[in-house]
Amino acid sequence: MSLLPKLAFLFEDNHVLCIDKPPGLLSQGDLTGDVDVLTLARSLIKQRDKKPGNVYLGLVHRLDRPVGGAMIIAKTSKAAGRLSKQFRERSTQKVYRAVVQGAPPAAGDLEHALIKDRAQRVTRVVSLGAPGAKIARLAFKVLDRRGDRALVEVDLHTGLPHQIRVQLAALGHPIAGDRKYGSGIAPVKVGAIALYSYRLAFAHPVGKHEVVVTAQPPDSFPW
Repeated sequence: MSLLPKLAFLFEDNHVLCIDKPPGLLSQGDLTGDVDVLTLARSLIKQRDKKPGNVYLGLVHRLDRPVGGAMIIAKTSKAAGRLSKQFRERSTQKVYRAVVQGAPPAAGDLEHALIKDRAQRVTRVVSLGAPGAKIARLAFKVLDRRGDRALVEVDLHTGLPHQIRVQLAALGHPIAGDRKYGSGIAPVKVGAIALYSYRLAFAHPVGKHEVVVTAQPPDSFPW
């Protein structure tokens, strides 16, 4: 276990686990065979609780590999279904913080039509009404400015692949370190970009009360 990434638990009960995902860690296993959030969390819980059998964990949303921060995992199938429904219906609140290049407006709302280019593994902005396109919406505000960079807070209204990354790049202000979407700034940490899932708010899948978790960007965050 010492060779595996550290994984901070932000909130846990019998139904839900909220973690602070390190940048560079996969949300779910892929063809690379690299360690992922679910495998790591299962190993930690199995070791901690001395469980002889399998540990159930269900993925209800994802963070891009180079993105870190707050992430919700279901601990029961019932919780997985109910939490997944909240994400589908967009009833959760998802707030991110990002460092972008340049001097964006103090605040704004962005709406783009996006389509995923699976061959190139990128998301592209296309014209409204383009076949297969989906509408992406977010709101942002600048929290601070330093030189040629700005710290922005993003309230994500939809949840499409690479959405924040491509929408801020389309605005002319790519996320620092995000070479895939035009950043000219080298990442501070290999495999990471300056985008962090800062705050998540959702209805508990069983108790129905609101749960709010926050995750602070690491010291490697370029701010």
